[in-house]
Amino acid sequence: METLRLAFFCWESLYSVRVGGLAMAATNLAESLAREHEVHYFTPGLRTQRKNIEKRGVFYHRCWPSGANIVDYCKNMSLKMVEDYLAEEKNGDFDILHFHDWHPTEALHLLQNRPTVLTFHSTEYGRNGNNFGDWWEYKEISGKEWYAALICRKITTISQALRKEAMWLYNIPDWKIKVIPNGIEPEKFHMNVDAEKVKKEYGVNSQEPLVFYMGRLVYQKGPDLLLQAVPKILENHKNAKFLFAGDGDMRSYLEGWSKDFGGRVRFLGYLPDMEFVRLLNSVDLVVIPSRNEPFGLVLLEAWSAKKGVVATEVGGLSENIENFVDGVKVYVNPESIAWGVNYCLNDLEATKNMGKKGWGKLGKFRWENIAKEMTEYYKTLPDTVAKHQ
Repeated sequence: METLRLAFFCWESLYSVRVGGLAMAATNLAESLAREHEVHYFTPGLRTQRKNIEKRGVFYHRCWPSGANIVDYCKNMSLKMVEDYLAEEKNGDFDILHFHDWHPTEALHLLQNRPTVLTFHSTEYGRNGNNFGDWWEYKEISGKEWYAALICRKITTISQALRKEAMWLYNIPDWKIKVIPNGIEPEKFHMNVDAEKVKKEYGVNSQEPLVFYMGRLVYQKGPDLLLQAVPKILENHKNAKFLFAGDGDMRSYLEGWSKDFGGRVRFLGYLPDMEFVRLLNSVDLVVIPSRNEPFGLVLLEAWSAKKGVVATEVGGLSENIENFVDGVKVYVNPESIAWGVNYCLNDLEATKNMGKKGWGKLGKFRWENIAKEMTEYYKTLPDTVAKHQ
């Protein structure tokens, strides 16, 4: 097949607005596709940034949306994205328009007569469960997810669990939706470090096992479940210490609660990328206590650093971990999380070996392989096939 001209629509990227894991997933997929195809990425930008730039072969078209809430913001963003897209379309038709999550739904609506693909990276139900069932934004966002799934030509999800969830929520037919997982560039997360020296910088001595949480401090990710597990862990490993990297709306609540643990728990906020990697390669155990995890990029990051993992048995985490081989799967409750952490801290050598086994599984998740799989899926859209025959 000839080189494709691709348009990405995503509300975050690594080179503009960055909110969570979606920025890394969409940006890395775009860059991997750009090795073979022409990729244009329509996204919001920061006020200090230029509108149009090229990074690693991807052409970024930035806009500056506004809105009183996230729903209004994304509607305004979508309209600005469409303006930028139509201006660029004058330079040549696009073969595929690829939309990421619900945020650019209005753009999908306006451009729906073109070859469109939608990727669910999560759902509003999965992010919030029934906790916000009466919250108006929850209903608005869920409605946009349903409509986007209805009007797009094809859909991908990043795990089997998310595929089943989206099909159940929005009555999506089996033929329309395919699993294409997220990917990783393992070398970006592996670093040779003096672990003892790094630990010392964070107030941890060589005799203290270091447990690491990395991710947003929000209900979906379950940092409160790990914090609830800390007393049971300290009963068995009184010298253990816990570092939480990330930020979110639960941070102040969790920090206040953590004062009960006499300095054994620290919250670091967002870390610069290189410092995050440096610390990741120095810890003894990574814990992923999510209530819902459509895929779990943090699992691949931990494996890239050859770290043992304790993770809740949900979504992509459950699908990708082989229990007691490359990680330990636990239930979504503090008692089970504490049991899993204690199990790993009891034998750190075996925990290291699980991390090495995880490293060995990363080949199938390399972004270049994911990009090839996505390209093959693009070919199944009739409009794309007809144009390139």
